[in-house]
Amino acid sequence: MSDAERVVHVVDDDDSVRRSVGFMLKTSGYRVRSFASGVEILKESKALEPGCILLDIRMPGMDGLEVQEALRSHGVPLPVIIMTGHGDVPLSVRAMKAGAIDFIEKPFEKDVLITAIESGFAVLKRADSGREKAKDAAVRLQVLTPREREVLDGLAQGLPNKTIAYDLGISPRTVEIHRANLMTKLEVRSLSEALRLAFAAQEQS
Repeated sequence: MSDAERVVHVVDDDDSVRRSVGFMLKTSGYRVRSFASGVEILKESKALEPGCILLDIRMPGMDGLEVQEALRSHGVPLPVIIMTGHGDVPLSVRAMKAGAIDFIEKPFEKDVLITAIESGFAVLKRADSGREKAKDAAVRLQVLTPREREVLDGLAQGLPNKTIAYDLGISPRTVEIHRANLMTKLEVRSLSEALRLAFAAQEQS
């Protein structure tokens, strides 16, 4: 994601804050979308471009905590950075416990803002990378037969060969053969590598 594509969604009821923060971000190469209330950003929650959300904690109507909770319940996975006034640190701590990645106190310097935003994009990048790994794992597991996949699922649950054999109505020796075959097909040298693929693929589903 290049700087030109980096979008920051700024949510604050104060027009002067939206303008000044927007200016700081635009002059640092980010694209900015501004929202005057939590309701405004929630209306667009399904169509929000990937990026960071800079969210004011104190707003009339829905405050930042309520907006954050609503975004989460709408399934919006974007990193949230809280903007807070002096004395609102306890609220900001609550926001971080609820999943915000950082908070910055107004009035803040440009470098403080950019550092917080960069930490948000680092979180986004890790999430993208996790999704890519999950996709890759799911594709790799497609080479397995349904029975090999059942054996792998049993191993991923921590079940011993005997239990997997009993559950599938086959002999423990057959489980061992399936286990050896699936490791060959997945091109892994150890069971732990096979399990990592299984766990990653589960995140994709």
